Amino acid sequence: MGEDLRAAIIQDEVTRRVLMLGWMDEKALALTRSSGLVHFFSRSRQRLWQKGETSGNVLHVTNVVLDCDDDAVLVSVHADGPTCHVGSTSCFTPWLWRKILQRQSEDAAGSYVASQLKAGVGQNARKAGEEAVELVVAALSEDDERVVSEVADLWFHTLLLLRSRGLDPALVEDELRRRER
Repeated sequence: MGEDLRAAIIQDEVTRRVLMLGWMDEKALALTRSSGLVHFFSRSRQRLWQKGETSGNVLHVTNVVLDCDDDAVLVSVHADGPTCHVGSTSCFTPWLWRKILQRQSEDAAGSYVASQLKAGVGQNARKAGEEAVELVVAALSEDDERVVSEVADLWFHTLLLLRSRGLDPALVEDELRRRER
């Protein structure tokens, strides 16, 4: 088992967002095709496993395509929930979002992120509004360095607001793509 592994790129069938990368041997590929649910070969556990077998966030297969060399596979899916083990839509998320999720899960005393998220949506909405005003003031009357600093604050607090509402930034990206059309 586990010999002749091929990279398996998992992609959302609608958004085309890459959700994750896993490894499949022939048995995992055959099981993925026959069951309609994504299966991988775990290199660390040396066994087959179904994505979502513990979380319930399974990946429903809509299409399977091997590359020209048969050493990689592209699997289009419909996901029943977040794909990443940290709770994100995709394992390929911005580092700041991963850091926010990490700080929330660690719930460390003194963590600004954890305390802001515990404070709730109202506090996070007020803070995002405050940062937006500070950005406008900086843009109109301060130097570029200050504008960059205020944009960073606004982006950070906007992500905190999204997290406090239980929303993934991928939804914002999807909305912007929808508007492009």
